[in-house]
Amino acid sequence: MKSGLLVGLASLLTTACSPVAPAHPEDAVVIGALLPFSGSESTIGRNLEQAMLLAVEDVNAAGGLDGRPFDLRSRDSHSSSERGFDQLLELLYTDQVAYLVGPEENELARDIAPDVKSLDVFQMLPGYAAPSIARNERRGGRMRLAPSPFDVGCALAMTAVREDIDTANSLAARDDYNASVSSEFTTHFAALGGRILPSVTFTSGEQTYTSKISSAFGVRAGRTLLAAYPATASTIVTEWTVSGRPGTWFLGPALRTEVLLANIPTGALDGFFGVSPSLSLRSECEIKAGAEETVDCTTGNAAAFISHFSRRWDDEAPLPTAHFYYDGIVLIAMGLAYAQATSGTIPSSGYELQSIVRELNSPDHEAASWRDLKTAMTKLRAGIPLRYVGAAAEYEFDDYGASTHYFMQRWTIDDDDFVDLAPISLTCHAWK
Repeated sequence: MKSGLLVGLASLLTTACSPVAPAHPEDAVVIGALLPFSGSESTIGRNLEQAMLLAVEDVNAAGGLDGRPFDLRSRDSHSSSERGFDQLLELLYTDQVAYLVGPEENELARDIAPDVKSLDVFQMLPGYAAPSIARNERRGGRMRLAPSPFDVGCALAMTAVREDIDTANSLAARDDYNASVSSEFTTHFAALGGRILPSVTFTSGEQTYTSKISSAFGVRAGRTLLAAYPATASTIVTEWTVSGRPGTWFLGPALRTEVLLANIPTGALDGFFGVSPSLSLRSECEIKAGAEETVDCTTGNAAAFISHFSRRWDDEAPLPTAHFYYDGIVLIAMGLAYAQATSGTIPSSGYELQSIVRELNSPDHEAASWRDLKTAMTKLRAGIPLRYVGAAAEYEFDDYGASTHYFMQRWTIDDDDFVDLAPISLTCHAWK
């Protein structure tokens, strides 16, 4: 059955192109966001902003921060490290935001980390390519919502083993995220008994990748992971098709997008497998034991959010990542509301807010759904701790602020459409 949950991208005009900038309410709690409204990743920026604007509307309709509204202030990364960094500095030093969402780009998030720490800003990182969080900081609080490259590599390796693949390698871009996905995949595959053959790396933006493709498939691996962003991957897949389709692919999370399918030869990737974050709640999934462990998940929560988003935005559908961006705003609002109720003031420290959000999302606390934020915010204002059941996940965080994930979604491509397969349970954390 073809999935209605993880849908394609829509190229939309950005608010930055609007003739009149939206008014910002007085006394608002301002959340800053850096998004790619222009450049190579421009197709996703507006969709992610729509998710955050919807979250702002929902928490404000639920009473805001004890009557104070939340407000979103977005700036354009231009899909560029240099220009995006300047816009991040504007958010931090000119707009003086205390709560930052993004950036989507891994390199930008890494580059701005010293300023986030110095200013003690709270930073929510919903994007797939956000840097991993693996240490505690006493200034600046960072939280990561999407599955890490560790999770992605685990799911890909487990899929390879289940498909009786004996050998594997990768063709990977040299950026931090895709290099990490490649490394985790090969590490996990070797740990599961697979044999790793020589992999190939490349720099995005090259005029041609024919020599890289020849090298990657020349070793005749059972599967080759394509770890790249859609713009580059579409060129690689097109050149691979022209060269006679030598070998078979695995596809990473960033490649589950209609943009990729629209820019490659028809049917070129039909039959190949990939993984991406599961948007089923943990409580919607059941592990069934047998000769081979299987996972059965329902999708009611994600479907409800897609409907909610589409009603607000003229039948547009949210990207899978947009679910996490919506949740990022709500988690900030819930943390601030609870802090004010229990201490009489909102945290002045990003680290303090990060600690509060982590503690709120303890499995021992009562659940609060995005579908009824009015009740949730009322209870938080009464000092009742609640864990958040969001549009993308039932959240719980490790000691560093990274969200814990238990399942990944497997999928394939059939007739130029994405088709969901049974999710896969992540068991690699026991190896850490």
